[in-house]
Amino acid sequence: MSEPKGLVGELRDAVAPRTVLLVVGVLLVQLAFVASYVGAFHHPTPHDVSLGVVAPAGQAQQVVKRLDAVDGHPVAPEVVADRATAVQRIKSADLAAALVVDPSSTTDELVVASGGGASLVTALEQLAQQAEGQQGRRVTTTDVVPLESGDARGLTGFYLVIGWLVGGYLVASLLGVAKGARPANTRRAVIRLGATVPYAVASGLGGALIVDQWLGALTGHFWALWGLGALLVMAAATVTMALQVLVGTLGIGLTVLLFVVLGNPSAGGAYQSQLLPAFWRTVGGWIPNGAGTDAVRRIVYFGGHGVAGEVALVAAYAVAGVVVTLAASVLRRRRT
Repeated sequence: MSEPKGLVGELRDAVAPRTVLLVVGVLLVQLAFVASYVGAFHHPTPHDVSLGVVAPAGQAQQVVKRLDAVDGHPVAPEVVADRATAVQRIKSADLAAALVVDPSSTTDELVVASGGGASLVTALEQLAQQAEGQQGRRVTTTDVVPLESGDARGLTGFYLVIGWLVGGYLVASLLGVAKGARPANTRRAVIRLGATVPYAVASGLGGALIVDQWLGALTGHFWALWGLGALLVMAAATVTMALQVLVGTLGIGLTVLLFVVLGNPSAGGAYQSQLLPAFWRTVGGWIPNGAGTDAVRRIVYFGGHGVAGEVALVAAYAVAGVVVTLAASVLRRRRT
């Protein structure tokens, strides 16, 4: 008969050091989740929001200087020739809003695009009311890019993108759990990558059908949304696979850090990037969550203006995921 191990021995036998490390890792991810979301959303404040100023020649520069001197630099004002030009640039997502000064009245006009983000519009309205009130003037708001009737608060695109990304990294994670985080050989890696293609196509199709034909939340851009969705799913899936090949099961945790802890709060969903603190404003545009959310808004509300850069970034993630997965599989095969 074996000797009794005692309490310490039983604990060591029941809870392996690797398990302890995994639990600590989960705790750190949890705390990072809280810190990231609260850090991003606890005090939304506009920063360098592009604002056009339309005013008589002798007054325009004075208005720009006054707005540019506001503490915290909430807006980046510039003189625009006339209201029509300002509206054109807003509809092209080149300006977030424009302040049109009426010298014959005490009421000015704030031209906005709620399609670019309802929270940003609210922040600009508050800022304009405060700035105009100090000059004894009032301001009215005109929305030249209104939200679709089914897109409350403009959040549909954000949740659509998050859904696609979740599907991408979940399917890659499940394949890793079922068949091992690291493919047995390069051929298996190719097969695993190939399996994500029909899933991505189906996922992109399903998401586009839900928000367009079924719910009528984002209508009239079915094909573009389908393509974007498939690309986002591929990006999330291939990056997850690449991280699993590099570091094993830990790669799933790194994927969660990238897409959930960092990507979601910096994506510009509930609060647009111009309202977030510097760190989240900076990283948001370099993660598929933010690029995808902005791409949906540009496709649906701004005629696709400027969407190429966002699509290129998502495609770069997908390509990098494929390349790293294959390269790491080849190197691992040679070592073993």
